Amino acid sequence: MNKICDVSAAVSVIRDGQTVGSTGVIGWLTPDAVLAALGQRFEATASPRDLTFFFPVGTGDAVGIPGMDHVAKKGLMQRIVSGSYINPRHPQTGRRPALMELIQNDLIEAYSWPIGATMHWLREVGRRSPGYLTRIGLGTYIDPRHGGGKFTRQATEDLVEVAEFRGREHLFYPSWPLDVGIIRASSADEAGNLSFEEQPLTSSSLALALAVKASGGTVIAQVGKVVPRGSRPAHEVRIPGVLVDHVVVAPDEMTGTDVRQDPGYLRPVDDVAGSLPRLPSGADKIIARRVAQEIRPGEPSIFGFGAASDAVLAMAEDGRFEDGALDDYVFTTEHGPFGGAVMSGWQFSANYSPEALLDGAYQFDFIDGGGCTFAALAFAQLDAAGNVNVSRFGNANPGAGGFIDIAHNARRLVFAGTLTTGGLDIDTSGGVLHIRQEGKVSKLVDQVDHITYRIADGIRDRGQEALVVTERAAFELTPAGLRLTEVAPGIDVRRDVLDLIGFDVSVSDRLTTWDASLLRP
Repeated sequence: MNKICDVSAAVSVIRDGQTVGSTGVIGWLTPDAVLAALGQRFEATASPRDLTFFFPVGTGDAVGIPGMDHVAKKGLMQRIVSGSYINPRHPQTGRRPALMELIQNDLIEAYSWPIGATMHWLREVGRRSPGYLTRIGLGTYIDPRHGGGKFTRQATEDLVEVAEFRGREHLFYPSWPLDVGIIRASSADEAGNLSFEEQPLTSSSLALALAVKASGGTVIAQVGKVVPRGSRPAHEVRIPGVLVDHVVVAPDEMTGTDVRQDPGYLRPVDDVAGSLPRLPSGADKIIARRVAQEIRPGEPSIFGFGAASDAVLAMAEDGRFEDGALDDYVFTTEHGPFGGAVMSGWQFSANYSPEALLDGAYQFDFIDGGGCTFAALAFAQLDAAGNVNVSRFGNANPGAGGFIDIAHNARRLVFAGTLTTGGLDIDTSGGVLHIRQEGKVSKLVDQVDHITYRIADGIRDRGQEALVVTERAAFELTPAGLRLTEVAPGIDVRRDVLDLIGFDVSVSDRLTTWDASLLRP
């Protein structure tokens, strides 16, 4: 049976009220042509209506690769459950993503789950189990006693429960069926066998296909090309054709945001450091350099989206990878690449010059099993009780991504971000830090808006170590609270640090001043 069809025929199988899952990690692995066709079908026919969408990871960049924005239409989308959302404004129009507008205007039922839960939940659906049981996330925003991951008022159903098992509390994510799965690969044959040779990630592709077929549903695969059946070694076919119903060929799609074809995202290459972008001077670069000082050779190190992921690029620029020294480090992200350099910005998730790759669900096995002993993560808010927020703040609703699983299971944690935001402007001439304009909003607050992770619990219950790095100071998180331990040259401790924090912070009696090299352009 030949499973190749045009995109309009593929999306014609989707019916009103169904549940549709899709892969994609920002711009990587996004089946953009199929999602676009589904949105166009709705615009032309007002059908299908009232769909539930399940995105294990935020899909698309809402700019050159719209992804989930294609289906962010009132009437088409009734409910969405996603591991992350795309928030940044369009650089030309200034508009927020269409999906974010639906959420902020309370026009759909929106839920945010940790990516670790979305990946492992797919496994439970795929084996027809009652659901996913875990202790990760207790006491955070996904705990139903703290909101249950609901992001809009229309989201009233409890999709997550607190369950007691063997005398201990757990979070339980009950299974529900997925009717349609939309995935992306590199190549397919006429029987639907899929390989990923030109994709830097595989993410949840296999888990999603298995979950949809276990639910009696339909899997649609978007690929760049068709190859003869039997032309590839069996070990290169990551998803067998028995799991695929329709194949759509879209040969001109971008590999990722601003990336069409670059072998550096697929395999080891020469002169990695010379191929990497340089960070612009400013607060984020200072933070990246200080975070980089915490990274140790040989220690599995995982990085989150935002300021924390800049640390590897800072290391490259500062010569830390010369003479093959990059091979001494073990860098990864929640999406499965190992080796090479973690990228930042829209290219985050994939590594440049990787040596190995795990599927998304297996990567969270590695994370939850304590495989990443060091983690560098961004923060949006941090409070007096030792809670950190990256999931919902101000006008942004990005969700947790992989943050909760990563933070829960690492031994050493670094949280990276500016001390204030909203107009912060600094100058580093002369090797001292001068605040030309202070940010309007302090990020160290009395109480966070959303609890993404309870750092204090990790320190007390699991012996974690935690450091907070900003552009002007660094702090240790201790059982007694936050303690200021380091400041940048030129910074007045009272005026530029303590007076901007919404709670009492102790000052170390061994307070040190950074070397001016952290501030160099």
